Amino acid sequence: MKTSARVAVILVRHELVLLVSLVRWVTRQPHGTGDGRAFGYARGQGAMMFGFGFVCVVETVAMAVLLRDFPVVHHVVLVLDLYTVLIVVGLYAASVTRPHVLTGASLRLRRFAAVDLRVPLASVASVRRELRTTHEKREGELDLAVGSQTSVTVELAEPVEHVTFFGRRRPVMLVRFHADEANELVREVTRMRAAP
Repeated sequence: MKTSARVAVILVRHELVLLVSLVRWVTRQPHGTGDGRAFGYARGQGAMMFGFGFVCVVETVAMAVLLRDFPVVHHVVLVLDLYTVLIVVGLYAASVTRPHVLTGASLRLRRFAAVDLRVPLASVASVRRELRTTHEKREGELDLAVGSQTSVTVELAEPVEHVTFFGRRRPVMLVRFHADEANELVREVTRMRAAP
């Protein structure tokens, strides 16, 4: 498959996941939690996402008024603007319905519909509560910031393979991410790692 076609398929699949997340959000059905314990991360970005959505709605109304004398352009821009609002709400819905999940064997870390990383608890060297608001890109590190911050740092004893949004594979030895209940998550991971 050509690169441009592959990228188009990835983007369409991503948007479908966002639309499904809207349905899951309305029906209160989280994705992939199973028997594990869910740890949300959406609380820290709710206000920002809804603010962004509000700005998109204002822009939609403004463009409708400005383009009312050009019906064809008006209809095209209106559809694009409404779809943008839908995607913004879908992003928030994905962050609510796709939480981090801790099971007896692994910690599943997610961010919207773009990142889904399984970290085996056997590979965890250390886990700690660490609030960070700046993140430099470094080889072997993965930062899953929410609202420009991370609150938990996991160091690994062996690399875990992270698949990027467009399918590139890269090993990571350190993962930083945000969790609304960071202290509880760190306690639970520590307890499960210590259990026989």
